[in-house]
Amino acid sequence: MSELGSFDNPVKFKDQDYDVLLQKCLKSAVLFSDTVFAANQSSLGIPVDPDPKKAVKWLRPKEITSNAVFVEGTMGTTDICQGQLGNCWLLAALSCLTMHPPLFVKVVPSGQSLSESYAGIFRFRFWQYGEWVEVVVDDRLPVREGRLLFSYSRTTNEFWSALVEKAYAKLIGSYGSLKGGIVSEGMEDFTGGIAYSLHVSSRPPRMLWRAITAALARSSLLSCFIQAASVKEIGSVTSEGLIKGHAYAITDTDKVQKASEEVLLLRLRNPWGFVEYCGPWSDKCQDWDFIDNAQKARLELAKVEDGEFWIGIEDFCRLFNTVEMCSVNPDSMSGEASDDTATPSWTLSSHQGTWVPMCSAGGSRRYPRSFWKNPQFQMILSEKDVDEYDYGEDEEGEEVDGEDDEEGVVVAPISKTEKQGEKKKKCTVLVELLQKYRRQKDKVHFLYIAFHIYKLQDKPGSLDQQFFSNNRPVARSGKYRSIRSVWRKVHLEPSSYVIVASTYRPNQQGEFFLRVYTKTGNIQGFQDFPCTNNYSVMVMSKPVLPEDLFRVQKWFDEKAGSVSISVPSMLEKDYELPLETCRQLIFGEDTGGRGRLNRAQAEKLLTSLRNLQSVFFQFDEDSSGTMSPFELSLALNAAGVECDNVVVQMLWERFGAGEQYLPFCGFVSCVARLQVLFGKSMTREFF
Repeated sequence: MSELGSFDNPVKFKDQDYDVLLQKCLKSAVLFSDTVFAANQSSLGIPVDPDPKKAVKWLRPKEITSNAVFVEGTMGTTDICQGQLGNCWLLAALSCLTMHPPLFVKVVPSGQSLSESYAGIFRFRFWQYGEWVEVVVDDRLPVREGRLLFSYSRTTNEFWSALVEKAYAKLIGSYGSLKGGIVSEGMEDFTGGIAYSLHVSSRPPRMLWRAITAALARSSLLSCFIQAASVKEIGSVTSEGLIKGHAYAITDTDKVQKASEEVLLLRLRNPWGFVEYCGPWSDKCQDWDFIDNAQKARLELAKVEDGEFWIGIEDFCRLFNTVEMCSVNPDSMSGEASDDTATPSWTLSSHQGTWVPMCSAGGSRRYPRSFWKNPQFQMILSEKDVDEYDYGEDEEGEEVDGEDDEEGVVVAPISKTEKQGEKKKKCTVLVELLQKYRRQKDKVHFLYIAFHIYKLQDKPGSLDQQFFSNNRPVARSGKYRSIRSVWRKVHLEPSSYVIVASTYRPNQQGEFFLRVYTKTGNIQGFQDFPCTNNYSVMVMSKPVLPEDLFRVQKWFDEKAGSVSISVPSMLEKDYELPLETCRQLIFGEDTGGRGRLNRAQAEKLLTSLRNLQSVFFQFDEDSSGTMSPFELSLALNAAGVECDNVVVQMLWERFGAGEQYLPFCGFVSCVARLQVLFGKSMTREFF
């Protein structure tokens, strides 16, 4: 069987198995009713309308219209119309998807019907952070005053698009959670591809048309929008009939011959299903009178108000600001046509991670004392690849509005000629960082995120504060941005690197997914940072102080004639250590199973405790008698124990007892546990 999470073996959302549920419903002759995403207000996720006449009813398609079908004929861009929900970003992505049948059937599995083997249950698949997830829904849809409340088809008896929307709403949490978004989110979740933005002004019109044409040919999804200058402008209609701050799907390109002039055209679609462009080359424009019927038939020109229209590339570049693209593989991101047989393959490495407050959420480089605690991923690039393309403009991420990570830093730009020459000598790497689960229920809250790439200087282990203070990144994703994903394509010399994923501000809770593509032929390797132990050198090698010798002598004098003593009671009194901590310390010594120490062992233990106490005081910077997880990492390093963030987080969960700060006894427990684990070829399973 294929790996769980692959397209052929998707994760079953909420453990709902479509085949099992379908057979159960068919056998019992009872239509499926989903209890996970019930037909209630919670699933709607929008305020209740106080007008009783506008109460929402949940009806199955055949309760809405007697001749209801899943699909009428074939699926197309005009099947999808936006209802009373601000999710044009999602429906524009879905419109794009219908243009690519091989991609479409991944999301909408074939063989589903409202007649044959009908049981009121349907399934759809979406990509979620490295995995394909299958979502099961019943076909009860929200209806208000006899009409579908949300997405609907222009063919009034067709319901596939409304059911896809319902499945995606279930995946996210509610219909209300779909309100407002960036079309690239939907594109990525429908394909598993890489989404990115292209400023219309970045290329001359004809070059942009060629790039869009090539991207469509490679099954990329494309959309565009006009930037609104303010919140008030969003949704306003321009004199040309275009809507500001609204996502349009780019569904085709073509060209026509008007007398001696070759005109390059784009076909766009408004997810509303109405309100169309009314400028040159629009449906009812007189320009079409000068085009012969054969060309109009090829373009399938339809002079109807269906939201779809043609526009010339020059007018497009004048009126629109941004093109959003989603490529199934990194090669499709070049934006130029190429011979597919010569297309190089790519190697993908992916990683799941978390930002944990006070532990692994170190913030940006503006916070140098904690930046180094962010999750680090070591990457090894061993072979150069030859990149013949000059990818042109800013394919290496966008320096758009956002939070910068440090002030007063100016990096000299590299000329295009210099950059081209450099590319041929280096390894091509594409990195994307996605934050997870920020669109939930009735709220959408994206953190400001970014990543930085540093070249390692033959330094083993997790990188510390000093390294980041002394070294600058060789690449980064750009300014911190409050969006789901940031990416960059870079060209690096064969070497070892570390990728640091971070939020702009420290101590912000979050989960993320990091994926890294490299050209096959360059062998990319990711390795964990090793945990190292120099405790015996840093702490235990120091000589026993006279006062400790005296204290041990006193202990043994009190137990006259004993060659060994029970230490816990002594430590409880002198170091205020709980009995459990004392036992952990004894457990780390070779006592022959007696739980008692001889004189030499007692002297060594007291020396270790004294030195650990000095380390603790050194890093308890606010003299509170406690330390934070950030301070714990520094203290462990000073004690000669170097651990990655995952181990430190596990220690904190084990010995922090759910508190935000750790007292001295907790620090001692952490060290004692690590010493035992190092003695057992330490693995994380020991926690």
